[in-house]
Amino acid sequence: MTRVPPPEADRLPDIAGALRAAAARFGTPVFVTDARALEMAAIELRAAFPDPWLRSYSLKANDLPAIVARLAGAGLGANVVSRGEWSLAVRAGVPNAAITLEGIGKTDADLRAAVRAAVDGRPLRWVAIESIDEARALAAIARRAGAPRIDVLLRLNPDVAPETQAGLAVGAGGSKFGLSETELGAAIAAGGGPDGPLRWRGIHLHVGSQLGAIDAWRDALRRGLGLVALWRGSLPDFDTLDVGGGFPVGAIGTAVPRPERFARELPALLAAIPADRWPARLAVEPGRFLVARSGLLLARVLHVRERGGRPMVVIDAGMTELIRPALYGARHEVMALTSFGRPVDPAAPVTAHGLDVTRVEGPICESTDSFGEHRLPDLRRGDLVAIRDTGAYGAGLSSRYNGRPRPPQVLLEPDGRLVLARRRGSLASLA
Repeated sequence: MTRVPPPEADRLPDIAGALRAAAARFGTPVFVTDARALEMAAIELRAAFPDPWLRSYSLKANDLPAIVARLAGAGLGANVVSRGEWSLAVRAGVPNAAITLEGIGKTDADLRAAVRAAVDGRPLRWVAIESIDEARALAAIARRAGAPRIDVLLRLNPDVAPETQAGLAVGAGGSKFGLSETELGAAIAAGGGPDGPLRWRGIHLHVGSQLGAIDAWRDALRRGLGLVALWRGSLPDFDTLDVGGGFPVGAIGTAVPRPERFARELPALLAAIPADRWPARLAVEPGRFLVARSGLLLARVLHVRERGGRPMVVIDAGMTELIRPALYGARHEVMALTSFGRPVDPAAPVTAHGLDVTRVEGPICESTDSFGEHRLPDLRRGDLVAIRDTGAYGAGLSSRYNGRPRPPQVLLEPDGRLVLARRRGSLASLA
């Protein structure tokens, strides 16, 4: 039986020495991925959604091929939203048969690539259709190419009220994502109908990210299952429900629903529909849950000052490396790894000189480049801090603003080895 790791196990005290070594060896800012934490997340997901569930990793959270390969080794396929992500998944060793192409931004070139793969006998697992226009475009490309039938899912906008920030509530009725229930039939017709170039395989939905409760998830699954049951009557291959992701990653010690809690909703929902209308395939495709906790962004202190009677430090990592705080107010805990050049035990309480609430600012020429207030010991220029839970939407959303090269990405292996997975960008790369 697979042992699920404790949901609130804190790895930082165990790896603090390795993080200090990574900063010394690779410089700062630097992203470090704790491979053991990555493995623990994959184990927990598999325990919640065991075989025959199709489990995939959503590359938009972190497209580093070394991470994709590690998760593929744990039995996960790849969910991609562009030819770029598709290329990275293939580079990581994921076969087309385990790759799904989704996302609202698919271009004609993306769709042509999916058709070419089918013509070449290497079809993707499926393409998820976002709109009537996209169904029509994919069908036209497939006809012109004389392609075998392309397996597709219809992305449903479940029109629910996700328990998350507005910017992450992609399953809300007013969001730009997916088809309404009333648009599904028109999309099928635009794609050539039941016997056209597209083989209609089921429903794909995604409620949102960082879901704080299971109510919207349950409502969306109920609608998705109902539509699969409905369309199976006229489309014999309509056998799949992809429930997306959205499982939250909270601060250590914060109670959030785990993947198992979401999975627990499914049996009762299935019991409400005839067994011969159940989906034959169920899929799940988280991104953040698998990688967020494993990632740390290491930075050094540049300035120490006082503002408004409170200490403030400016560090050498900011919104160019981690834009989430500036983009939608996300909070990432900042922990000291050294104080006045001496190692700090991250598990020890902060009492140094009473300076326990410190404002942490980034180096970018924008006032929104801030990480908020954190409990930190006295710091000086050169001290090292770790920004937690940055494995998702950190490096992937990084930018070159202010002429800052891309930071390196390093894997911390379970045996303590530090492996460079992506080099630091050069000044020449800014041109």
